[in-house]
Amino acid sequence: MKLHIGGTAPHPDWEILNVTAGPYVDHVGDLRDLARFADGCAEAVYASHVLEHIPLAEVEPVLRGFGRLLAPGGALYVSVPDLETLCRLFLHPGASAEMRLHVMRMMFGGQVDPHDFHYVGFYEPLLRRMLVAAGFLDVRRVESFGLFPDTSDYRPYGVAISLNLVARK
Repeated sequence: MKLHIGGTAPHPDWEILNVTAGPYVDHVGDLRDLARFADGCAEAVYASHVLEHIPLAEVEPVLRGFGRLLAPGGALYVSVPDLETLCRLFLHPGASAEMRLHVMRMMFGGQVDPHDFHYVGFYEPLLRRMLVAAGFLDVRRVESFGLFPDTSDYRPYGVAISLNLVARK
């Protein structure tokens, strides 16, 4: 199995776990409770722009949970808003009021529903350290995963706003 956490769009090779039911959601549930899935059941886990929606103290246990799902050699694809990039965009001297509001919403969540709030601002050393502490190896940054047309590849203002890391179990 390949598990897309937080996804909404169908893909023939991936099952979707989302906190909200939807037409293509295979499993409705919270990423903090993966008990329904067996150890080593997944060859890949994809989590794009979901970790920032939980408190910092819960991120490492969630990453351990992702690792539990992965078969040996499995890959975790994780994408989060890159706080360093967003800070640079927000503070750019040419940023308009509309641009700053848009960037602020990428930092703190769009706040359009109860799940759309951000608890954590991630930057590479922090997320890398948490992945290693959760037992992941070979953590590397990539420009794009090339898996889904989603926020992991979003480039407003000509700049990628996501921190994309691939980690192996």
